[in-house]
Amino acid sequence: MDTDLLRAFVTVAECEGFSAAGKVLHRTQSAISLQIKRLEDQMGQGLFERTSRSVMLTAPGERLLPYARHMLKLEDEAKQALGELSQGELIRFGTSEEQAATYLPRLLPRYARRFPDTRLEVHCGISASLVEQFQEGLLDVVLSIRHAPTQSGHLLGWEPMVWVVAEDCSPHDWASLPLALNPEGCIFRAHALSALGRAERRWHLGYMSQSPTGINLPVQAGLAVTVKTRRSVPPGCRIVDEAEGLPPLGQVEIELHRRPGHISDAFAAFCDELEAIVTENDDVAAPTPTQANGDLLGPPTTGPDA
Repeated sequence: MDTDLLRAFVTVAECEGFSAAGKVLHRTQSAISLQIKRLEDQMGQGLFERTSRSVMLTAPGERLLPYARHMLKLEDEAKQALGELSQGELIRFGTSEEQAATYLPRLLPRYARRFPDTRLEVHCGISASLVEQFQEGLLDVVLSIRHAPTQSGHLLGWEPMVWVVAEDCSPHDWASLPLALNPEGCIFRAHALSALGRAERRWHLGYMSQSPTGINLPVQAGLAVTVKTRRSVPPGCRIVDEAEGLPPLGQVEIELHRRPGHISDAFAAFCDELEAIVTENDDVAAPTPTQANGDLLGPPTTGPDA
């Protein structure tokens, strides 16, 4: 069997669509369709049921899928044994700066001991932008804050959001609350302002930055208030108590995006180690199996892109 055809087959199955698979494999939708047609001709059976809204595996397709994954894994192992992958596998990982600071110090040493030859390329940015890059095939793994439901996002759990000020400050110190937030268009900013609007609390935007450092500095100096997860509260700052008059922020959903058809041991171990470290965090509430599979999204996404 042609492993290029098998890789297209596995990717379509995991993406649940030809267009999404094409983005992952850097091919046009028509090219992917032709590859699946060739594989179906070789197998003598249809592998997908296509409708205007969905792409689903047929019974023969379901039987072929585990064999296809196994053959692709064997191909990667053979290349590794023959030295074709002598530089080690490259994993392109996207996450926010604050998530990287929280989870990578534990992940990297643990993972490097198991796969010392694997190369890791870390991209830090806003979750929405990272998910777009993943969908375009530019990233292999993304740990993000969910902005909207996607086919690729696997829910890991919920994390509460909190208001943060300098240790010697209180929201009562300001008649108009000075805020330090991300630029317009970020879910962080939108939900913080929405919560203040519902509470009819006066505010003004004092500081704006895409970088956590640019947000943290005015907050640490006692000049502004911001929104964080508990894990991201900077030194010299504290969480605002519920009795101090600021409105509740709810929770954010943490999700993991894994590149379909990427099934090497090194890649699977990286994703599994990352998921384990995130869900071990005491502030992360784990979803039920049904919620993790995306059938139930749970509480609405609110709060910052941390």
